[in-house]
Amino acid sequence: MGVGKYIVRRLIYMVPLILGISVISFLVMYAAGDPIQIATAGNPNITEAQREFLRNYYGLNDPIVIQYFRWLGHFLQGDFGQSLYGGKPVNQVIWNFAGETLVLQMISIFLAFFVSLPAGIYAAVKQRGITDYSISTIAIFGISVPVFFLGIILIIAFSIQLGWLPSAGAHGAPELWPVFGIRNYWLDYLAHLAMPVFVLFLASLAYNSRILRAGMLEVLRQDYIMAAKASGISERKILFKYALKNAIAPLITLLGLSIGAAIAGAPITETVFSWPGLGKAYVIAVGRLDFPLIMGITMLITIFILIANLITDLGYAWLDPRISVE
Repeated sequence: MGVGKYIVRRLIYMVPLILGISVISFLVMYAAGDPIQIATAGNPNITEAQREFLRNYYGLNDPIVIQYFRWLGHFLQGDFGQSLYGGKPVNQVIWNFAGETLVLQMISIFLAFFVSLPAGIYAAVKQRGITDYSISTIAIFGISVPVFFLGIILIIAFSIQLGWLPSAGAHGAPELWPVFGIRNYWLDYLAHLAMPVFVLFLASLAYNSRILRAGMLEVLRQDYIMAAKASGISERKILFKYALKNAIAPLITLLGLSIGAAIAGAPITETVFSWPGLGKAYVIAVGRLDFPLIMGITMLITIFILIANLITDLGYAWLDPRISVE
């Protein structure tokens, strides 16, 4: 089977999976409660008749089967419906927040990936040395410390105590970051990015470096590596041409899934730093039971992860000729 046929087959397999996830998400979501009741809870002047009008307007009184197929029909046309708050199209809401999420996530993911390569390799080569213990300690710290706790500590230290970095949002007052007397928009943006990127970077780095270290240790014990060393091949060539190529597969998997899930944002980190991304929007939508927005983001995440998984499998075959896509 060629690569083209394999891709087509995988895409066909995705269809029932996407439909199944949409049905489960729809049922769970609608079992959570009445969104109109939540939306109007803070308004003492609204009447039950007005609430009933809103339920009819959004079609929430229809049987759940009719609601689902109506949503599915719009979804197949690329229309995710209208948010229950403000009546904005879900497509527009996602578009407004997706950019900031992708910037934050992509910087963190790729920074952690490329830093973890030398860290994981060096930790494996210098096993049980000071460097290995240092990298392992940082990794354990990154895995163990909750991201919201680390985020709060950074805000207290660098925003409240030192006043070096802004504590919330993605944009602020550019005059706070003058360069040669000029108000600099990009320095202000980088200042807002610094702490949330560091939190996500540290968490990803911890997993990446540990996975690569374990893979390198296993590969370096293989007979063909021993034979390569005995034949006089340089250690650098052995590490980067032979060992790394065989040990990096799990890290590629993690990278692919991380990129696929990037559109979901980092709900906790974005909420702590009030970052205007999809993660924070998702948390707010769940709290409000904004059904169309929840379904829109959920399905977008599902599609991105499935496509990223497909690309990762193709990457396996490219990295390791022993793996076939047939």
